[in-house]
Amino acid sequence: MERTYESAAALVGRAAGPLAGHLGAFVGSLIDQQFTASVIYVKGRHALAFDCWLAKRGVVLAALGDVHIESYQHRRRRRHRILAETRRRERNHITQLLQFLRDHSACPAAHTETTAAEDLATRYERHLQAQQGLAAATIERYRTIARRFLRERFGRGAVDLRTLCAGDMIAFMQRRAKSLQPPALKCVATGMRSFLRYAQYRGEAATALATAVPTVAAWTTTPAVPKAISAEHARRAIDSCDLDTAVGLRDRAVLLLLARLGLRAHEIIALQLEDCGWDSGHLRVRSKNRREQLLPMPTDVGAAIAAYLQRGRPTSTDRHLFLLSRAPIRGLRRDAIGTIVRYALQRAQVDAPHRGSHQFRHALAVRMMQGGASLREIGEVLRHQSPQSTSIYARVDIDALRSLAMPWPGGAR
Repeated sequence: MERTYESAAALVGRAAGPLAGHLGAFVGSLIDQQFTASVIYVKGRHALAFDCWLAKRGVVLAALGDVHIESYQHRRRRRHRILAETRRRERNHITQLLQFLRDHSACPAAHTETTAAEDLATRYERHLQAQQGLAAATIERYRTIARRFLRERFGRGAVDLRTLCAGDMIAFMQRRAKSLQPPALKCVATGMRSFLRYAQYRGEAATALATAVPTVAAWTTTPAVPKAISAEHARRAIDSCDLDTAVGLRDRAVLLLLARLGLRAHEIIALQLEDCGWDSGHLRVRSKNRREQLLPMPTDVGAAIAAYLQRGRPTSTDRHLFLLSRAPIRGLRRDAIGTIVRYALQRAQVDAPHRGSHQFRHALAVRMMQGGASLREIGEVLRHQSPQSTSIYARVDIDALRSLAMPWPGGAR
């Protein structure tokens, strides 16, 4: 049978088990997510087989859960020799079906057992979201640090923060120091202090406990010089995008936003369709601490975004400006910008200082400084809240700084 949307719908229409009333809607949701007809047909075939298996065993929707997927695949392994990859795909397809049923309240939600440590880490995460205004990536990082500390200290038992002492902080940092470099270890120390201040705020920890977290030695009195991609390498990376494909149109617009406006990765991911002010020529950007700022949209950036919207962006109800190119169609994930940069550098055969997206932001600051811009102007463009964040670029243009140095008394003229 030819694999079309219609044939997939007709296939699941033959279902007579407990899933029969939901498989049509399931196929419709897959079409809305823009899966190809052949993929939907395969998912429908697995769904139909699972429905038949449930019917033979008298399983009703009210009792359906993950355990039935395990039993279904175990029986299949006993009766048929199935390749591991085929079994993995089958499991993914049935799990997707089960999640669809749960999302539509057709069967019970997944039963999860949480520990006291995980519950406290979740409450801490909500506090950061409501009170601190931190970036989502920072909140997730701090939550992970707190959860790991609580698991190691209290295990799966009750959590009593009043029993914590300075030795617990020191021991935790010493364990992390065995596998982390100083920059990452500094992040752990910052996250621990944040969590302990939260515990102090709740009245569950000693006042001075946050100060017991050891300071990480960086062995330098000044921050490292930022690693910036050269203008030539940035141009080659941007030019490497294939403008005859939807992915190429999207990636070129993303790279131009990095190079011309110095946007952070999470700022690009958060962009919505309505953030493009075509009449005013501005772009609304959501920066750290939930601040919204209007930035001028350069002509080449606007042209690249317009080309993507006209010829590359998939049709979708998702309001994110940039979408995934493959189903399920939705906004870019957190690591997508770094992946776009990495592939662009590979295509352009560029040996950049590193593979992250922040090197474009650093390059913009370096070019501005070499063009005579002040640190204050650079800070405004990069949307820094503190002058200290911008001061690291004072170390980049050494030749310009030498011209400001006073002559040594009595030295050569």
